[in-house]
Amino acid sequence: MIKDELARLIKEGYNALGELEFAESTSGYLLYHWSNRNSLAETRIYRSVEDARQIARYDSRGAYRPLKGAPNLPNGWVIEVATIDELKKALDFFYPGAIGTWLGYHAGTVQPVCLRQTLNRQTGMYRVTRRLTDEQARNLVKDACRSDGRCLRTILWGIEDSQPPDFLPSSKCDPSVDQTGQNRAALPFLCLEACNLLVAAARTRMKESSS
Repeated sequence: MIKDELARLIKEGYNALGELEFAESTSGYLLYHWSNRNSLAETRIYRSVEDARQIARYDSRGAYRPLKGAPNLPNGWVIEVATIDELKKALDFFYPGAIGTWLGYHAGTVQPVCLRQTLNRQTGMYRVTRRLTDEQARNLVKDACRSDGRCLRTILWGIEDSQPPDFLPSSKCDPSVDQTGQNRAALPFLCLEACNLLVAAARTRMKESSS
């Protein structure tokens, strides 16, 4: 089970995912924003897994976070949970499916889907994204998916099938790199297919180029 694999990874030294860090405690586990690692005594304490859902919903200004991978989680809190199952559920509220995706990719049961394949199956008002050129796609991804201020996921898909994303910095495509720049033992936070927000951005780009 995923929770058992998470427990194993923690024992191996992994202690982070995205902007989060976690640690074993005398009563279970602590989950918190990396910027609070040295000031946990000054943070607000939560003890329900459901609190993770609410914290993950808004940024520090109270604005809705449509992109879960965006590096804009609020800080100043710590969630105390009793079991590895609760820790796994809390992590899923922050980063849905991240652990399962990594384990599936590591086991070879899931594979990246290239951008062209994602766009080619779009219909309705998003059908226009099929006409996105490779150059337009590269520029779009460089802007919309960069770790600095945009998204912390590690991109493993290219523009075309079996084409690596060599238009990005090598660090953005390396699962061993902590995309926050903190150089922690972070669980890989993978992107195996372009998200709906990127597809929407592609539609906007095509509308702009045709106007």
